[in-house]
Amino acid sequence: MKIENLEKGLQPLREQLKNHPLYAQLESVDDIKTFMESHVYAVWDFMSLLKALQRHLTCVDLPWHPAKDTSVSRFINEIVLEEESDFNEKGEAKSHFEMYLDAMQEVKADRLKVQAIIASFTSLDNISNQIEAAELNKAEKNFLQFTFDVINTRQPHIIAAAFTFGREDLIPDMFLSIIEQSGENGPSKYKKLEYYLKRHIELDGDEHGPLALRMIKALCGSNDQKWKDVLEYSKQALQYRIALWDSIAEKLEENKGNLVNAL
Repeated sequence: MKIENLEKGLQPLREQLKNHPLYAQLESVDDIKTFMESHVYAVWDFMSLLKALQRHLTCVDLPWHPAKDTSVSRFINEIVLEEESDFNEKGEAKSHFEMYLDAMQEVKADRLKVQAIIASFTSLDNISNQIEAAELNKAEKNFLQFTFDVINTRQPHIIAAAFTFGREDLIPDMFLSIIEQSGENGPSKYKKLEYYLKRHIELDGDEHGPLALRMIKALCGSNDQKWKDVLEYSKQALQYRIALWDSIAEKLEENKGNLVNAL
């Protein structure tokens, strides 16, 4: 019942995210390129949330001891396997983040800047200063700061909240539709992006989403305070995602304004 109450409490923000005006602005592969240059940081920080959960919910120390909840441990390890070392469209082992970078290159998005910024993040103890110094816009910085503030709580149920909620459900289907209508051989030209999106739909919808809710239930149990924490941090995760979407929508509007002025 508590999951149902949680989802009810998050519904207004989830609807706001689902109906965000950004989606109507994504009309071309150039728009996808602009989107990816900002969204990539949400793809990257997801892995830090996942690895934080792996630290807390499985045993990665020596000597080894059994995890407290083997079903949760198995879930985390399964996601780590698929997110950190899945197979790409050629059957090569790659993380989903690396697949995303390959897809960025395919649409001619600037992945070199992304790689340079991420390479500058070297220490969890100093990550806040490193994010602040990075060449990122305010929404991107705030989004990443929130993620690492969550990780630094060292509270598995709070980390799981940010990990589970606030994801974008519409983007994969929308991107695939744009690619199919883009001409220039559509999907055959953007095979890496098409594969990444379809894999994203397959894993998040069919497997990871339901299992993540089971993890929340297992971590919170009958502890009312933990359920309150999960609701509060899930709301914040959604709010920071919406703010990131706002900033991308602004950029798309600016790009289209510049294009009109150039004509």
